[in-house]
Amino acid sequence: MGRTLCVVNQKGGVGKTTTAINLAVALAKAGSRTLLADLDPQCNATTGLGQEPTAGHPLVAGTPLSDAVVATSTPGLDLLPGSRSFRDVEALARGDEAHTARFQRHLTGGVSAYDFVLLDCPPSLGQLTRTALASSNEVLMPIQCEYFAMEGLVQMIEIIREVMESQANQLQFGGIVLTMFDHTLELTWEVEAQVRDFFGEIVYQTVIPRDVAVSEAPSHGQSVLDYAPRSRGSRAYVELCMEVLERV
Repeated sequence: MGRTLCVVNQKGGVGKTTTAINLAVALAKAGSRTLLADLDPQCNATTGLGQEPTAGHPLVAGTPLSDAVVATSTPGLDLLPGSRSFRDVEALARGDEAHTARFQRHLTGGVSAYDFVLLDCPPSLGQLTRTALASSNEVLMPIQCEYFAMEGLVQMIEIIREVMESQANQLQFGGIVLTMFDHTLELTWEVEAQVRDFFGEIVYQTVIPRDVAVSEAPSHGQSVLDYAPRSRGSRAYVELCMEVLERV
């Protein structure tokens, strides 16, 4: 059975979409059939892989995944592109029970062909994030190595706990990954120590360093693994991929 990872954090600018893109590419390069689903109205996961947002989101239209996904330049990696349509954003975020159930059916239907499905969520605690969590079996949370890293995490964890309870433990806390790690800053080491002390073994050993190549790659419509394969950021995402594969 494939693994569906919900890549989520309520804070923006923590490397959430960057992690979703590069981990998805790394998994595909490692031989895993992978799907990256862009659920963020900003559509950065879509453009970051050199694709164009759709006029209408496939999950709103009810289009079967097999008809909606597009192949990327990375063999083995498909993309469910996002949409910037305000109407689609509102529809995806609608919280009524019937809509949520229909959304989950569309999101989970047809993913059996994939070893990994990564859901790139918007930076919020809204209904769309909750529905994505309910459609997943693992949570992957990037945390930026900055002063406010722990801010708001209690709320995010509470939402995850609620989904876990409502989904009869289908959802598991897959792991936390530390991003934008600057080994020259004392603050970075302090944040890492706090996060590892609080969360323990669920924190991945791999940390994602601050690396200009990671920041530049999306502007070229590429992952950092393709844009700068020998960079520190590329090596870090390969190592993260290996850890994800080892966690079964």
